[in-house]
Amino acid sequence: MAKITFWEKPGCQGNARQKEILLASGHELEVRNLLTEPWSEEVLAQFFGTRPITEWFNPAHPKVKAGEVAPGNYKREEALRLMVAEPLFIVRPLMQVGNERLAGFDVAQVHNWIGLALDSVGERDPRNCPCVTRTA
Repeated sequence: MAKITFWEKPGCQGNARQKEILLASGHELEVRNLLTEPWSEEVLAQFFGTRPITEWFNPAHPKVKAGEVAPGNYKREEALRLMVAEPLFIVRPLMQVGNERLAGFDVAQVHNWIGLALDSVGERDPRNCPCVTRTA
């Protein structure tokens, strides 16, 4: 199985559930604090690849939830600058295996990347923090 560097917000219930799934799938975790990591725009960009900028943002951030920050209004460089200045804006978790990086926890994407014991996932989508309320 994979040795994963896993950047989290300490105390986040969503990240705790994601780590449980990864461990149940036989992976080894090196857990780091997303908020204290000395990010640069260049390094952070490697986690997002070609994904739309709107998917880079943490939907649970109070300014995103309140509509004060609209992820769709940011260009690549602006979004990266904002996230380096305030890492709470970064979607969680960030994960790295070798030189490959991934942002967020889409079950299908993580499963295709490193493999998951899908029976450990459960009913609630582990991509979303339980504190995020979504409407249809």
